[in-house]
Amino acid sequence: MTRRATVADVVVDGLRRAGTPRVIGSAGGRPDLPILDAARAIELPVVLASSARGACVIAAVTADLVDAPGAAVIGHAPAAAAIRGVPECLPVILITSGHPSAVPGCKETLRVEAESAAHRIAHAARLAMTEPRGPVHLDIPGDVATRAAVPVATSCRPDPLPYPAREALDRAARALAEASRPLLLAGAHCRSADAAQWLRAFVEALPAPLLATARAKGALPDPHPLMLGVLGVTGVEERLLGHADLVVAIGLDALEPVPEPCWSAAPAVVLGPAAAPDGRVSAVQVLGEVSAIVEELAGRLRDKPRADWDVAELDRLRREGAARSAGAGLDARLVRLAREATPAGTIATVDAGASAACVTASWSATAPREFLAAAGLAATGFALPAAIAAHLVHPDRRVICFAGAGELGAESELETAARLGARIAIVVFEARGADSPPLLRQAERFGISASAVDGEARFVQAFAHALAAEGPALIVVQSSGGAPT
Repeated sequence: MTRRATVADVVVDGLRRAGTPRVIGSAGGRPDLPILDAARAIELPVVLASSARGACVIAAVTADLVDAPGAAVIGHAPAAAAIRGVPECLPVILITSGHPSAVPGCKETLRVEAESAAHRIAHAARLAMTEPRGPVHLDIPGDVATRAAVPVATSCRPDPLPYPAREALDRAARALAEASRPLLLAGAHCRSADAAQWLRAFVEALPAPLLATARAKGALPDPHPLMLGVLGVTGVEERLLGHADLVVAIGLDALEPVPEPCWSAAPAVVLGPAAAPDGRVSAVQVLGEVSAIVEELAGRLRDKPRADWDVAELDRLRREGAARSAGAGLDARLVRLAREATPAGTIATVDAGASAACVTASWSATAPREFLAAAGLAATGFALPAAIAAHLVHPDRRVICFAGAGELGAESELETAARLGARIAIVVFEARGADSPPLLRQAERFGISASAVDGEARFVQAFAHALAAEGPALIVVQSSGGAPT
């Protein structure tokens, strides 16, 4: 006799059809929740995080890496605390049990009943992935999850973007043809393989300097001579805007932070899936996939004169900005040493905090999604769960996690990394003289190789051991940011 489908079965089937690669649960709650059991029944991988908050971050970053909604099942854990720290632009479905009230930071709260299960999960998956992407809260009361439900063939993926309008493309091409010094801004929607390829061709054909948001770092490789750094980090925006006669925003997410002068210093052209920010008057706006837009513009700009940027001046700004934001302290030198010691394809994550700008400027990303950064101070505790997500998505690649000792947080997911055998090198920057033994003892309790270093030579040795480890390794750097040791 065939078992009747339950609400949990229908919800998990919807997640699978939406492209969700795995379900993340919280070991601190009830790991036998019906949703997790239903996922295991259809062999949709289930991973347990040590905390509800860690589960949310792991699920959200997984979603961002695979372009499909993530799923965090936290049961009865406090939903507002669990979702805190998840960047609001990441598409994760937060599944609770008996928490029907709205959760701050979520786009919508949906209560599931037996007769609405198929429609609710489809709506949640589509809404999470619809611009602007973001978390959606799905509440399934415990007694509802095991009730019989009827599967319904609903679409769990958002509608494809319309092809860019010809009239808008013509206006954008005219604005670009008339500009002698366009400045390009790249956002998160430039990170697909096609978009990154077209972005590079566009930058080089103009040619024009580019600044990227932290999420778009690597869309144009950092070593590229026209890559001027990360918005808000290198501090070169003002000088570039002083010379630019057009700002071209390519693939910006609606929620990505862009300094105000970028919109007011010159006319703007906005290209990509997301509309221009509210209240901003653009020279023109073209909606659609980045690759399709740039491909269409290429033909229209074939005879455009080359941009009139001073190449020597751009190179000087690039070097000055990198040096200013990274600094000359020990932390910056160690990040560069770590980058030199790791192969292409290595993924770095960084927490919010004192070291964020230094790591962002010092780590060289050569491809999209190789650098995962927290979004603002609220995202403290992001780096290690993000590194675990990167390991789950790319188990064949090395992951480096950078954080401050206080930023790992009490729920640091060290136990999760150890249990998964995740090959993550965790580099923690700590003020010289700080009390590091508790962190080292915590790591050692979980069987994680741990060491404290205070200079470049010792770091190089410890980092080599970390790269050779079969699981996670922790390096605590006691740094005053002073001269080399």
